[in-house]
Amino acid sequence: MIEFLHDKVNNFVKWDLVRFFHDNPHTADTAENIARYTGRDILTITDELAELVGAGVLLGQMVAGRAIYTLADDRQMREMVNTFVRACDDRMFRVKAIYHVIRSMR
Repeated sequence: MIEFLHDKVNNFVKWDLVRFFHDNPHTADTAENIARYTGRDILTITDELAELVGAGVLLGQMVAGRAIYTLADDRQMREMVNTFVRACDDRMFRVKAIYHVIRSMR
């Protein structure tokens, strides 16, 4: 999990996005709509979505000239996302995860 945090979910915006796609695994939508659903600003999430695509957590494809994002269909990645989100239900894990995210942001 620590490697997943360091390599993929290394800030709170990505954490929110991973949780959103975990909770909505069949979503295929634009950055604008994802920003609205997550309560984030479009400018805030655009780069983060691209980084999650680069990290293999999300898939991004162009449809009618617009980028559409979905949760990666790779079984191992989906299991990792599920494990991460379930682990976040544990207070001690969340405290450690928050510590690592804040530390990586320095």
